[in-house]
Amino acid sequence: MLKLTALEGNIQKYDGGAMYGHLPKVLWEKNSPVDQLNRITIITRSLLVQTDNNKNILFEAGVSDHLSPSLRDRFGITQNENILLKNLKAAGLTPEDIDAVIISHLHFDHTGGLLTPFEEGADKLLFPKAKIYISAGHWQRIKKLHPREKASFIPELHQLLTDSGQLVLVDSQRAPELGDWLRFRFSDGHTTGMLISEIITEPSPIIFTSDLMAGSWWVHLPISSSYDRFPELLIDEKKQILEEMINSSKRVFFVHDPEIACALIKKDKKGRYYAKETDL
Repeated sequence: MLKLTALEGNIQKYDGGAMYGHLPKVLWEKNSPVDQLNRITIITRSLLVQTDNNKNILFEAGVSDHLSPSLRDRFGITQNENILLKNLKAAGLTPEDIDAVIISHLHFDHTGGLLTPFEEGADKLLFPKAKIYISAGHWQRIKKLHPREKASFIPELHQLLTDSGQLVLVDSQRAPELGDWLRFRFSDGHTTGMLISEIITEPSPIIFTSDLMAGSWWVHLPISSSYDRFPELLIDEKKQILEEMINSSKRVFFVHDPEIACALIKKDKKGRYYAKETDL
C-alpha cells in the first residue's frame, strides 16, 4: 500500500492579473487578496509517495531558496531556507533518501528545490541518489526556448541535469522500474510536453495535474493564466480531465493552492466545476 504525504514548500507571490489571465480582478480578488504590488499568495507543494518496497518518490521540488535575492524579492519569497527540505526532514527523510523525483515541467517554481541555496557560480543538485524524471517532449522544447517562456526557466539547470547521469526522459505512459501504481500522460497547454502523473492508490486514484489546474479556483473551466502558452488548448485538456475525475471519482492534487492539497471534482446545478476538499 502506498503512503502519501503532502509536503509544503516555499510561499511566493505572483501578479494576480497574470495568474487569473483574462478574468477581471473584481471576480477573483475576494478569493485571492492582493498585496500592495497586486500580488496574490500561492504555495509550492510537493507530493511524497512511499512504496511497499521502501522507495521514496517525490513529485515536484518547489521554488526553494535557490533564486537570486533580486528574484526572491520580485516573487515575494521571504523564507530564507528550503521549506520543502524542512518538511521532508519532519517526515523522517533527507535528500539522500529520495529515489526518484518526478518533475512535471522545468519552470523555476517547480524545480528550484532540486538545487542548493543560491550562491553565485556554485550550483549543485540536491538529491544525489535520485533519478529525475522529465517528459522527453518537454526536454526537447527547452533546448530551444521561445522568448515568451524563457524567463520561466533556471538557466543552469539544463546543463546540471545533462551532466548528472540522473536524468530519465519519459516518452510513454509507464515507468516499469517505479511500479504499476504510476501512469503518465502529457499536456501542451501550459508548456510543451508537461508531464501529468496518475497515482493509483486508495480510496481512489490521484491525478497530479501541476499547472494545468494550479489550485481550486483554476478548476473553473474558462480560467487560464497569462503563463499558459496555449490557453484554449489548456482549457480543452482541463475539461477532459475534469470529466474523467467526475465520472470515476478520481482526485486532484494541487501544487499551488494555499489551502487545499487534494480535492474531488464536482458540478453545481449550472454545470460548473468546483473542487471539494478531501484527504489524500
